[in-house]
Amino acid sequence: MIVLQTNRIAKSFSGIDILRNISLTVQEKERLAIVGANGAGKTTLLRILAGEITPDSGSVAIANGASVGYVSQYAGKAEASDSVYSFVEKAFSEIRQMEQKLRQMEAQMADPALQENLHSYNMLMERYANLQKSFADAGGFSIDAQIRRILHGMNFPPETHTLSVSSLSGGQKTRLALARLLAAQPSLLLLDEPSNYLDTTTLRFLETYLQQYEGSVIVVSHDRYFLDEVATAIFHIEHGTGKRYPGNYNYFVETRALELEQQKNAYEAALSERQRLESFVQKNIARASTTKRAQSRRKLLERMGVLQPPDSQSPKLALQFSERRPSGKDVLEVHDLQIGHNQTPLTAPIHFSIRRGQRVALLGENGVGKTTLLRTLAGELLPLAGQIQYGTHVDLGYYSQEQENLNPQQTVLAAVWDEFPHLDQTTVRTALGRFLFRGEEVEKLIAGLSGGEKSRINLCRLMLLQGNTLLLDEPTNHLDLLAKEALEEAMEDFTGTILFVSHDRYFIDAMATHVGVLTKDGLVLHEGNYTDWLAREKAIQEAAEERARENQQIAFNERQKNAEKNSLKEIPKTRVRSADLRRARERVEKLENLIAEAETQLESCLQQQTTVTLEQQWTELEHWQRQENEIRTHLAELMKDWEHAQIHLEELERLNHNW
Repeated sequence: MIVLQTNRIAKSFSGIDILRNISLTVQEKERLAIVGANGAGKTTLLRILAGEITPDSGSVAIANGASVGYVSQYAGKAEASDSVYSFVEKAFSEIRQMEQKLRQMEAQMADPALQENLHSYNMLMERYANLQKSFADAGGFSIDAQIRRILHGMNFPPETHTLSVSSLSGGQKTRLALARLLAAQPSLLLLDEPSNYLDTTTLRFLETYLQQYEGSVIVVSHDRYFLDEVATAIFHIEHGTGKRYPGNYNYFVETRALELEQQKNAYEAALSERQRLESFVQKNIARASTTKRAQSRRKLLERMGVLQPPDSQSPKLALQFSERRPSGKDVLEVHDLQIGHNQTPLTAPIHFSIRRGQRVALLGENGVGKTTLLRTLAGELLPLAGQIQYGTHVDLGYYSQEQENLNPQQTVLAAVWDEFPHLDQTTVRTALGRFLFRGEEVEKLIAGLSGGEKSRINLCRLMLLQGNTLLLDEPTNHLDLLAKEALEEAMEDFTGTILFVSHDRYFIDAMATHVGVLTKDGLVLHEGNYTDWLAREKAIQEAAEERARENQQIAFNERQKNAEKNSLKEIPKTRVRSADLRRARERVEKLENLIAEAETQLESCLQQQTTVTLEQQWTELEHWQRQENEIRTHLAELMKDWEHAQIHLEELERLNHNW
């Protein structure tokens, strides 16, 4: 089923065309990523789809009954009384109303006067059963579990659930708005650069959540790792128009490269043919014996028209980082280092060492102190305690994500030349040209530049510095995908040492020889890149979960034993109401039916996976595997509910028997 369809959308700002003739279709359960260079119009298109701005021409059609959700719907919309938990819980307000109605009906069914009127009682029971089924189908029995799961995934631990939303930071409020959006589960979910405000742990949760999402997703992102994990289709915007590609980002890159190569070959073949025809005409047009053939070739040339060279990719940065001199083997030794602000340490004492040629990625939750550590190592902040010892011939180069070192009143040329006054203007202009500042563009004021352009200026200054040890704080922020690829290539060729902070896991994977994980307990250095570290963490987590399941089973068995012992000792003082006993039996029976249903669905799902052939799309197998995971999760929840319901029923029956 088609969830969203656009037809020939166009949008311009200040007379400049941003989008023209954009037509796209989004199917049910599809996850579409919009990609393109900075300024291509990706966010503009997303805002049009969200209804925040209107196109100059064209139309957007949403399927009947479909809902569209985006973060700005909920950002800044909390009421004064809202806690973290209650704000997300509002996504389930209709289901909570159903639950309240069920409680009211249960109270009515417990009324002895109603129980005497068998007809009225049976009618109420029937309405109750229907409402309870609707409640269960809507996921009513797992609302609290869903809220806790989403809040945990968005890095809101239980101790934060009662906090007032008004007490949160700007970044926390954005994450909470996303949590509310995920809980609402709209038919079409719109996400704009989610990796800009989420750390790696939270991003992993979001990826898993979206992979299992029942609705459709449109996302704008420069995070290639995220796009590879989430996207089932790519919509590439270039020169105001868009083209759709199947598969994830990596498949798009390969397909696009092949496409450009084919266009280039076709153009060169047509150009060669044109030159051959022109040569024939020139040689033969004047000869009586060959005039007719020459005229025929001339008509062919006229039909060919003017050959347009194929669109190539946007200009690419030409980065090259070199060392003025190599450092010694031991680059950095850190002992008992404490970092923080106002004499308040952010972490326990930090110990680590880095040797020449290592490229260390710093990982950690937002706010743990990664940037503070880099600034302390760069000498911008004083350590609270401990020692920082650099080795021989270490020349530092520091890149800050904040861009506060740029004077908004300077030109691009002055911003670089003032840092390196010993260089001549030609050298500085050549360096800026490598970063796509050419001709009159070097006379632009810093104040009028985009975040990506400012990042390129700072990278240019870093390149000219020729340091052998680079401290980089989010170097890929504000860069488009082509610029990120160029930075990766330059850093891979760099022979010095790098310590960097990044949320871009693709960049970390390509760059890191080591991963340093920073927590409140200090810093632990691991050998390998992000994928290596993640595999180790996953193995540790799975082992811990297995131990937790075993402990839960032991605790459950112990509770059952204690309940049996207590049942022999205690004599009930009140009689069990027949309505309570009947509801408990109905609850157990209902859960047993739901469990049987889920087991049948699981068996069918597993059977479907075995029938998927090689000729079928890979997305079909992914669909059935996602279904299997969802059914298994649902089945586990049902089994847990059934255990509690069965214990409750057995206790009621025991009390009734003893009476």
